[in-house]
Amino acid sequence: MVLDLSVSVQSYVEDCEVCCNPVALAYSALDDRVLTFEARELC
Repeated sequence: MVLDLSVSVQSYVEDCEVCCNPVALAYSALDDRVLTFEARELC
């Protein structure tokens, strides 16, 4: 997974690289630093 820190707030769904189940990802960034990060399994 690659986070684009030029985007201040983003959320999206990505498949887990190990089990292929969907994972909801959300983060916020400021000045190229991650402020918050959340990963939540969707199954």
